[in-house]
Amino acid sequence: MTQKSTDNGRPTVVVTGASAGVGRAIAHEFARHRWNVSVLARGEAGLKGTVRDIERAGGRAQAHQVDVADADAVMRAADETVKEFGGIDVWINVAMVTIYAPVQQTSPDEYKRATEVTYLGQVHGTLAALKHMQSRDAGTIVCIGSALAYRSIPLQSSYCAAKAAVRGFIDSLRSELLHDGSHVRLTMVQLPAVNTPQFDWARTRMPRRLEPVPPIYQPEAIARHVYSAAHTAPRELWIGFPTWKAIIGNMIIPGWIDGYLARHGYRGEMTSQAALEGRPDNLYDPVDTDPGAHGRFDDRSLTTVPAADPRWLKLGIATALGVAFLGALSIARTSETHRRLR
Repeated sequence: MTQKSTDNGRPTVVVTGASAGVGRAIAHEFARHRWNVSVLARGEAGLKGTVRDIERAGGRAQAHQVDVADADAVMRAADETVKEFGGIDVWINVAMVTIYAPVQQTSPDEYKRATEVTYLGQVHGTLAALKHMQSRDAGTIVCIGSALAYRSIPLQSSYCAAKAAVRGFIDSLRSELLHDGSHVRLTMVQLPAVNTPQFDWARTRMPRRLEPVPPIYQPEAIARHVYSAAHTAPRELWIGFPTWKAIIGNMIIPGWIDGYLARHGYRGEMTSQAALEGRPDNLYDPVDTDPGAHGRFDDRSLTTVPAADPRWLKLGIATALGVAFLGALSIARTSETHRRLR
């Protein structure tokens, strides 16, 4: 990536959803490389903690207490970032909310809210980034996705649908930028299960405490790959073998996976512990604490994770399927010819 020097000679990144979890780890990773880091989140306590982390790591910080569902507020944060640091080199859309519940136990208002944050929040961030990147014809926008953007699972229909929508939005925008000859780059990073505080503040109607479907990875392992993706800008980056398995499996045997998730999906998303009654959730308002990047699964989480650009694998799969189809067609035609000759 060609880094554009800003007023203090450092490149600048904007990270939404930066007060905890993956967003917090990403902000810290860029700070370690001495970037200017502008962070957006709703919770005041978490933002303050993130700023401390950035400054201790050697970065320069700017904080914006913003709900990404508010497009005007996101745009103002982008303007203030440019005013403070001179430009935006990378914008990373991370912010999300979810509801753990069967579809018929999820209200229309809850679907609307999850969509406004998890899908439209990425749209708003992308539009704000483009406003400043297009004038310089440079910059990289990274959208944090999930294996669930390809393969939905039970109990998280709002989240899965929003991540799939982000993928559709980015694919359309990518074609438009190519049409315009733009040098602004887009990449989407598809994640596996990560040890974040999400599982203790997501809204839930499940009887037991929530957990990510293992294997689980630490946020810092994800952040290192996101930092790399901001430089190399692959079309997509798939992180972790579970991501590859879910996406490729859904391409090949989606019906079998439907049945597998029907049998095992509910159990895989919950622990054996009873849910905590009355705990706050962050669907409409932040749980204004400073939990850091990690959730409660440190003892089960891996600190390294593989990642790769899937384009060559996709080409190989397409080629293999094409060869198999042509082979089957040839066999069918030969059989038909022999039948007619008899």
